Amino acid sequence: MSQSRTILITGCSSGIGYCVAHGLREHGYRVFASARKAEDVARLQAEGFTTVQLDLTDSNSIKAAVSEVLAQTDGELYAVFNNGAFGLAGAVEDLSRAALQAQFETNVFGTHELTRMLLPTFLKQGYGRIIQNSSVLGFAAMPLRGAYVASKFALEGLSDCLRQELRDTGVHVSLIEPGPILSRFRANSFQAYQTYIDGEHSRFKEQYQAMINRLSKEGAAVPFTLPPEAVLKRVLHALEAKRPQIRYYVTFPTYLFGFLRRILPNRAMDWVLSRV
Repeated sequence: MSQSRTILITGCSSGIGYCVAHGLREHGYRVFASARKAEDVARLQAEGFTTVQLDLTDSNSIKAAVSEVLAQTDGELYAVFNNGAFGLAGAVEDLSRAALQAQFETNVFGTHELTRMLLPTFLKQGYGRIIQNSSVLGFAAMPLRGAYVASKFALEGLSDCLRQELRDTGVHVSLIEPGPILSRFRANSFQAYQTYIDGEHSRFKEQYQAMINRLSKEGAAVPFTLPPEAVLKRVLHALEAKRPQIRYYVTFPTYLFGFLRRILPNRAMDWVLSRV
């Protein structure tokens, strides 16, 4: 595979990003595996990856990472997999401005800034793949997940507009929409919840306790949870198909909610989602 088959992946410290980085390397891609923490970067480097430290909340870090990657590829890049994100659980009324800002800084603003910095390279070479890791919550809103839902709805809106604007350029934009995947996502969500949400003084105190029990559970916490290899399969198609799909559903709940959203009235869909 030529050097042009290079891909930058964000959020490779664990879970989906870690799995996809290993899987794509096995398929012959030159993977630039990035992570926010220096110790994770060192661990990935020890595993044989070409690595870059990249903090999506820091513009200087994004600029440095892009410069480093392009310097090592003679200014070429085949794809970016925007996977770096976290989920902040909490009722909308319990979200401070700072909490919402923190959610958007990583999931939307940093991802958008990174994509913008790579677009001149994609447009100059006349090809490229932009793959956004969204979520079933990028089109189906559920209670107590307002910040994360808002960030993924925003990512999907930006991606839809970008895809239309890149028509006939040779640069393709695809959205991956996973449901429950085995990863550290729940553990990281619990940490974010503890940082930003005052559950003890909320009218949702009882619901939060049930949520905490789920977030703290080892292994799969809900039915139909799949391993991260399920996402790898969709990423490979988005990279290698002549005409990649706009949206890739992953896990049964995503297919189910996608179907129900098309056939149910809004109030009926609210009733279903509020009982998941």
